[in-house]
Amino acid sequence: MSVTAAAVSSGSGADQAIGAHNVFVYGSLMAEDVVRILLKRVPQSTLAILHDFHRFSINGRVYPAILPVDKKSVNGKVLMGITGPELDILDTFEDVEYERRDVDVTLVGSSETLKAVAYVWSNLSDLNLYGEWDFEAWKKKHMEDFTKMVKAFMEELEMPKSKSRVTTYEAFFEKDM
Repeated sequence: MSVTAAAVSSGSGADQAIGAHNVFVYGSLMAEDVVRILLKRVPQSTLAILHDFHRFSINGRVYPAILPVDKKSVNGKVLMGITGPELDILDTFEDVEYERRDVDVTLVGSSETLKAVAYVWSNLSDLNLYGEWDFEAWKKKHMEDFTKMVKAFMEELEMPKSKSRVTTYEAFFEKDM
């Protein structure tokens, strides 16, 4: 579901008063099916660009990483109106591999900027990062299995001693490696 730039909140005022957050997503979370499994809804979203970052493929993983890189940009979208408990779910899903950071994104079709948070790869010198990750190729090749893994992650999350997302991912995709 997309909205026009004019309808997008700046992330301040009333939205902040009710604890709503804007989250810039650029990988598997651009897929509504994945978001629906995690949040049990698909929030409003709008297309956006994160400047001075690059989206990398990761050796041995089907999801991407972003890191700051001058004069590069990452196309994605902003999920809007994310509640505190939903942000906690996303934090748990992104696990220790990512750090949540405040970013400014530019809305597609305008020069308007929006404050958001984004999950940035935590290992700045990771030798497993390479090239450019492609969302459309991911959808064709990995989305079906990835959504099954996300369902398993959410089921595991409800257990008294749940596994991390990385552990769930590695166990699920181990057979394909």
